[in-house]
Amino acid sequence: MKQFIRTVASAGAIVVLGACASAGGGPGGTVTTGPGSVNQNPGASTVVWPVKTREHVDLWLHGFALLQEDTTFVPFFKRGYSTNMIVLKNRANIVTQLDANRDRLRARLAANPSLVNAQFVPLSFASWGDLSQAVDIFVRANGDLRAASSQQQASAIAFLAAYFPTSADRDWLRLFTQSLNDESSKFYHSYWTEQQRERSNVLDLVDTLWQRTYRPRIQRFLNNTQQANGEILLSLPLDGEGRSVTNSRQANTLTVTFPERPSDAVQAIYVIAHEAVGGIASTAVSDNTTPEQRRSGVVERYQSAAAVRGGALLLERTSPELLEGYMRYYLTSVNRPPAGNVQSAFIAAFSLPDTIRDALTRQLDVVLGGI
Repeated sequence: MKQFIRTVASAGAIVVLGACASAGGGPGGTVTTGPGSVNQNPGASTVVWPVKTREHVDLWLHGFALLQEDTTFVPFFKRGYSTNMIVLKNRANIVTQLDANRDRLRARLAANPSLVNAQFVPLSFASWGDLSQAVDIFVRANGDLRAASSQQQASAIAFLAAYFPTSADRDWLRLFTQSLNDESSKFYHSYWTEQQRERSNVLDLVDTLWQRTYRPRIQRFLNNTQQANGEILLSLPLDGEGRSVTNSRQANTLTVTFPERPSDAVQAIYVIAHEAVGGIASTAVSDNTTPEQRRSGVVERYQSAAAVRGGALLLERTSPELLEGYMRYYLTSVNRPPAGNVQSAFIAAFSLPDTIRDALTRQLDVVLGGI
């Protein structure tokens, strides 16, 4: 899933924290990139759409995975992720503030479901230090722009206020951030670091597949949808529904699943395709649904299905050898592994009204045609 946010707000949040956060300290103090948590490409600064990992993004999503009832059609998080994390912590006899505060945090998520949109928040910050400092400024200001001492602080407050508008939401954010800090120091940092070592060969392979084969094939699509450059983040908790933001032609982030094994590396490419078409999928749905359908909630299901179908169309036109694997991946993601014809099962599982399907197809053809 993709979220479109105002560049000034996200950039402002990064600027203010870059100015007041100390280097290191706390989880995710370092932005990690490339194999083994270090960018191994000497020309990384000029690489188009580099593949990276970032601990603070994974920590934030990990917190949501342990708190949230993931009932979306295409799951945000890998099946069994929360259970697996609890098992690991129990084996090590680890209890953190995230565990202790779980009921309170979950209660607010249930009372205000829109808090799920805050999953996108860490994508606008370069590190945990930046993010936690922004939260501190925001909470101390009670979300009031007038309490800011600079334009940068005002931008950070405005950015977070869009996600946490009420006093109860701000209290939730304070407790969530505090709980994640403890979760990281007692468990998640060591777990995340170990996983980066174990999956470094997977990251290498995803980077190779993406940069040498599949990015060049879809770069025209990316250019023509205002996504000429950005970064790919591989995230441990995520499944088929990525977490991505579009800010401008050059500042975009697609956060996708981090496969466990080299044999599964292509799964990251599947989710990249899914995320890349999010904009045109959303337009196809919004242009072909009524206010009544939007009120009924059916539009959300259409948007999810349209993004999956759009990713399939993109791969069918640019990398047809991936199409069957993509369809199988998303059928498995929604717990509908095909028993017979894969394409038929895929179309049935991700069904769309003809008007939306046709609009999506036309728009994709226009974009790939460069019009």
